[in-house]
Amino acid sequence: MKKIIAAIFISLIASASLADGHSNSKLASIKKSGELRVGTTGDWDPMSMKDPATNKYKGFDIDVMRELAKDLGVKVKFVPAEWKTIVAGITADRYDISTSVTKTPKRAEVAGFTTTYYKYGTVPLVLKKNLKKYSTWDSLNNNNVTIATTLGTSQEEKAKEFFPKSKLKSIEAPARDFQEVLAGRADGNITSSTEANKLVIKYPQLAIVPDGEKNPAFLAMMVPKNDKIWNEFVSNWIEKKKSSGFFKSLLAKYNLKSL
Repeated sequence: MKKIIAAIFISLIASASLADGHSNSKLASIKKSGELRVGTTGDWDPMSMKDPATNKYKGFDIDVMRELAKDLGVKVKFVPAEWKTIVAGITADRYDISTSVTKTPKRAEVAGFTTTYYKYGTVPLVLKKNLKKYSTWDSLNNNNVTIATTLGTSQEEKAKEFFPKSKLKSIEAPARDFQEVLAGRADGNITSSTEANKLVIKYPQLAIVPDGEKNPAFLAMMVPKNDKIWNEFVSNWIEKKKSSGFFKSLLAKYNLKSL
């Protein structure tokens, strides 16, 4: 694997030497500083979770970033981020890369995205005791229904599209939308099928609306928009790791299935 990474690195450096601004690439500054700064929210099970007792991170994306840092030959530093400002963290140079986020047109206006490595669907969550009442997406699209979303997430944008008749309630991190459903302050929320499958195990009073998934979406890492060298390096690394079976092993470790 080290030979593969070295080959990618040398190839990128060679091509970059023909272009202006190579010294401004994150790839060069990361190698020089010996540190990879990663922005992550730490509240998305099982992708990125922060243990409040130890302040340490764990999860699928955390393992990915540790592997990237190892192959780069640098240390990894996880920088706390919130969903509402995770894009701003890239543009303000608070970190070099983010853990996975959903690629949306709005985010792509100001940030770059690597190649994708995970695909998921979106599902609604409601209280299990209300499942007969809210058994379909359409049953939640009602002016008597309150849908909670977490501020800054892609689901906040999609809720407006899926539930134009409903009352939308945006929750600011560290609070989460599903907590409003648990507390009875909202009738439902929407989230990734990945997180939903974890939440219904952790909170058995929650249930997934059995009406099927919508909005297939792609996860990728965010990087500075105009840093082509860094983006290409990470994207090539992702493809090599796919071929090596690294991502397949991680999916099995966290009991995940990509669409």
